[in-house]
Amino acid sequence: MWYSRTSFNRSLCFLIILGWFGTLAHAAKPNFVIFFADDLAYGDLSSYGHPTINTPHIDGLARDGLQLTSFYSGAAVCSPARAALLTGRYPLHAGMPRNTGPGSDVHMDRDQIILPQILRKAGYASMAVGKWHLGHQDASLLPVGRGFDRFYGLPYSNDMIKPWVQTDLPMHLYDDADPVEEVGHEQDHLTVRYTETAVSFIEEQADSNTPFLLYLAYSMPHLPVHAAPERQGTSTAGRYGDVIETIDWSVGQVLEMLDQAGIADNTLVVFTSDNGPWHNLPKRMLAAGNERWHSGNAGPLKGAKGSTHEGGFRVPGLFRFPGVIAAGSRSPEMASTIDLFPTLAHLAKVEIPDDHALDGHNLLPFLQGKEPSPRTEFLYSQGSLFEAVRHGPWKLRIGGREPEIELYHLDRDPSEMYNVAERYPERVAELRDALKARAAHFGAGLRELAE
Repeated sequence: MWYSRTSFNRSLCFLIILGWFGTLAHAAKPNFVIFFADDLAYGDLSSYGHPTINTPHIDGLARDGLQLTSFYSGAAVCSPARAALLTGRYPLHAGMPRNTGPGSDVHMDRDQIILPQILRKAGYASMAVGKWHLGHQDASLLPVGRGFDRFYGLPYSNDMIKPWVQTDLPMHLYDDADPVEEVGHEQDHLTVRYTETAVSFIEEQADSNTPFLLYLAYSMPHLPVHAAPERQGTSTAGRYGDVIETIDWSVGQVLEMLDQAGIADNTLVVFTSDNGPWHNLPKRMLAAGNERWHSGNAGPLKGAKGSTHEGGFRVPGLFRFPGVIAAGSRSPEMASTIDLFPTLAHLAKVEIPDDHALDGHNLLPFLQGKEPSPRTEFLYSQGSLFEAVRHGPWKLRIGGREPEIELYHLDRDPSEMYNVAERYPERVAELRDALKARAAHFGAGLRELAE
């Protein structure tokens, strides 16, 4: 077909404008970086009160964004916590109430929809770096089989080899679905290699102007702890401090790449952890150089990893998104890793299927300081049991080996030192009814009270 010069120029201008708007709309989609540490406790960062560990890069997220002091992981152990974050559901609802490992047939249900699958609909590239721990039995259960475009890391925890776990199966570092290198006791460079991979991924996506999700799930400070050689012996807090400060260095490298690529202002950065410190570790872990003090500090909180006390579930929660989240913000209101799925989906402007129920909430208006947190309830699970529920400042717990009714006002008593159940029987009855109702809804069990 023949065009006049005028009509050609008009058509060309229209195509240029259309392309410009398309590029603008694509570039306007925010990027997402989620740092997910393993066993890093509530009090392990200097911004959360640690007196001797120095974490300037992570603390910078608090300075430039929002620090939450009632932020909860979806579980107090590894696999369930990861399932909760990536599905926006409580672990039992996500089909992953317990851990998996070498020789285990446990994996996250194949029909679960996870975050990268939703974001892919909006044109996002995605990469999982670090620890997976949601299924490894075949390629379809690894990150690249579950919606991530790329994967570089370990299939489960870094201790799942002898002498700590009695298995003859080797542990491999994976590149996508391919085991490329056996990993043993020498893990000093693991965090460094994760970091280099994450930085390269960001650079590639920035060069191609593609919005992305980077899920950087560190293998540490889960035991055995290892730090980069140049950072060994540098922390006042000893070997454990070296490990946390190596993670802080890693966060700094990723943030620097965001700055260099010119995309820091269009990137939501989240730093958190999967659960509290492994204080109650089994004797099997005290081998090959591990010590009991190679674990974290829950600060003022009672309990540890695996516990439904606050020290098991409450973790650091730092959010930075320039121009969206006010710098230097701090809030004691509740939020959870379970809320990340709906929040990121909303920011990416992608619809969640109507028949796919989530347990999380869109946090954006809260993060912007426009509304209170939509999370007014949190459920504390222990495998397939619900042991506690929090409503506002009140927490009811019926857990432990010899369960009794415990009631705490967490705003006044975050350390759970003072059980006030006898003083407030009506509050106990209200929360106990709520716990029973929520357990019935999710098909969870409850602890039987001791006689």
